[in-house]
Amino acid sequence: MQITGYELYEVPPRWLFLKIETSTGLVGWGEPIVEGRAKTVRTAVEELFDSYLVGKDPLRIEDHWQAMYRGGFYRGGPILMSAIAGVDQALWDIKGRHYEAPVYDLLGGKSREKIRVYKWIGGDRPGDVASEATRLAEAGYTALKMDATNQTRHVEGREVLKGIVSRIEHVRSEVDDSVDMAVDCRGRVSKSMAKTLTRRLTEFDLLFVEEPVLPENLEHLPVIANQSGTPLAAGERLYSRWDYQPVFEDSAIDVIQPDVSHAGGISEMRRLASAAETHDVAVAPNCPLGPIALASSLQVVTHVPNFLVQDHGFDVHSDARGPAHEYLAGESPFVFDDGYLDTLDEPGLGIEIDESVVAEKSTMETDWHNPIWRHEDGSIADW
Repeated sequence: MQITGYELYEVPPRWLFLKIETSTGLVGWGEPIVEGRAKTVRTAVEELFDSYLVGKDPLRIEDHWQAMYRGGFYRGGPILMSAIAGVDQALWDIKGRHYEAPVYDLLGGKSREKIRVYKWIGGDRPGDVASEATRLAEAGYTALKMDATNQTRHVEGREVLKGIVSRIEHVRSEVDDSVDMAVDCRGRVSKSMAKTLTRRLTEFDLLFVEEPVLPENLEHLPVIANQSGTPLAAGERLYSRWDYQPVFEDSAIDVIQPDVSHAGGISEMRRLASAAETHDVAVAPNCPLGPIALASSLQVVTHVPNFLVQDHGFDVHSDARGPAHEYLAGESPFVFDDGYLDTLDEPGLGIEIDESVVAEKSTMETDWHNPIWRHEDGSIADW
């Protein structure tokens, strides 16, 4: 069997889908994407195929991963690792279909029978977020996540800090204690603010506080961890085991959050989970993306033992077929019940893509970019 070709589809709302074709007729799907940089990642994927992948045996996944990563002088970073991630997902999909087994079986089998998931509920307007939290709790979610704040200056005063804490307190009070709450700082606060904020949030018994500082400033996490009574999480913007190495070494992180479409795909995410296990760190994968990325992530967490909870970027708790479900053939494989998703037990990634819909949607404009935020004085703020 050989890789004979590939197709890339940019589709709404902001996703990039990859189909790999083989000489036996088997195809595999992946989702190589950096949100807001779809065209850049698309070019990187094209370069990988044109320079190396076409004509190769798709079953030799590890060899291809090493060639894509180590075959160039410049390594790592969000663009290359996301391109590799999408290819890796599609190769695992092909391999699972070839052996008529779900990917998790090829990784070593199940560690669990169902997968706990959480839903992001925003964070800017307290009333709206509290209503969304209540709605999702009533739908069956047992874990939710909200943003801590919008833009902040390097050091904020009492009024801003009180506003952040009161917003989180308001949402926390609107749902039952059986619903776990996590808070995402999104790297929007400085190390000074992070020390103060995480200390004040201890009273809410949060599941974790995510990205208390930017990934560029991870050396400050040990100090923040020593002052925080809440587990700290990070890793959405780390892309390989080498990026994670200092995070593990300083013992400041309790939860890592690799994204299967950014951190080198299924192969690297499994390695990251194993590394985390040796440091007594849990895995809560980030995945605000489409159905291929979610299926890939679910295959990994079905297998790894140190899984905590899975993020997802579209509704899985409703029978209504939203934008993500349009790309799936037949009934949705994402079966939600009481805060959990069923494992995906069909061969490969466990989903079937409706290529006709993907092709049709790819003709639509999808040039999504995040907004540029500014402070009151006109200077740039972190989004």
